[in-house]
Amino acid sequence: MFASPCVNAFSVLGFDVKMYGVMIFLAIICGVFVSEYIAKKYYKDINLDVLLDFYPVMIISGVICARLYYVLLNLTYYMKFPQEIIALWHGGISIHGAILGGFLAGIIYFGIKKLSVLSYADVVSYGLVIGQMIGRWGNFFNSEAFGSPCTLPWKLYIAPEFRPLQYKSYEYFHPTFLYESIWCFIVFCILFFFVRKNKTAKPGLIFFSYLALYSLGRFVIEGIRIDSVFNVGNIPVARIASVIIFAAALYGIFYCTRNTKNAP
Repeated sequence: MFASPCVNAFSVLGFDVKMYGVMIFLAIICGVFVSEYIAKKYYKDINLDVLLDFYPVMIISGVICARLYYVLLNLTYYMKFPQEIIALWHGGISIHGAILGGFLAGIIYFGIKKLSVLSYADVVSYGLVIGQMIGRWGNFFNSEAFGSPCTLPWKLYIAPEFRPLQYKSYEYFHPTFLYESIWCFIVFCILFFFVRKNKTAKPGLIFFSYLALYSLGRFVIEGIRIDSVFNVGNIPVARIASVIIFAAALYGIFYCTRNTKNAP
């Protein structure tokens, strides 16, 4: 059993720096490092200078879209409290929005430079999934992204003020943030140790495999969570997004692996 602390990391000039923000920062730094290392060692056709120049564009676009996606799904609240829209330190970003924002930025950026967006998306995917693995621990420090009540040995204690009203009488919950963090590590291992070994596929196989694998895990884990931002009927919108992304990723995998003998 462990407990979600919801603590500040430190203070600078009277401003509290949240652990959530620290974990997101570490996620970005580690993600960039992993992608750069793998690109340098295994992807000789990738221009490292171009990749490094793209990171700030991708990060800014990803963060903006991740927050915008979350705000739109919780619009009623943010219309009442518009000052909270920019309060990222209170949590509230969506990985689906981040992926969309980063990919759109890549289409524009690499389109201008006349480079293959899928080749660079492959390399970025390694760092992205490692960043997700680390960033999910920000939810731990914010006492969010937990699941239904449970009595398992790894159960997570949630303080009363962070429990949904219908679960006020429960103390321990599934640490779904941990499940997703572990799943992201597994996805990274599959991509690096198995998918990467396919030398005949077209660029994009790593990226589409990442989307498919992550969406599969997210779909399962989302069924345990009890704090979904928005539901369509009784179905969390994150599950719907996962199904759509999974289907699109399967088509992408098919595209990358068909007629491989003629692949560039």
